[in-house]
Amino acid sequence: MAYGVVHHFPGGTKEQYEASIAAVPPSKDKLPEGQIYHAAGPSDGGWTIIAVHDSQESWKKFRDGTLMPRMQQGIEGGFASPPQETGFEVYNLLS
Repeated sequence: MAYGVVHHFPGGTKEQYEASIAAVPPSKDKLPEGQIYHAAGPSDGGWTIIAVHDSQESWKKFRDGTLMPRMQQGIEGGFASPPQETGFEVYNLLS
């Protein structure tokens, strides 16, 4: 079952997003293995990223193996603090 993740970065900016996405593989134009959707933009009080993975397991693999290790190293110009995170099982996904 597909799994969605919503990250809200209070006070986050487009510039911080651009720096963060440039530092986290695979690339700005290619989704990580298992990720099937990515959207990002300004939201009330900050910046929000929405990702959908083909399963909760693929999300955890990306989070624990790629995303968190890179963010813990620090990303120059990136988001200054961890996001508020909400995960959910995707009931309906249209494209």
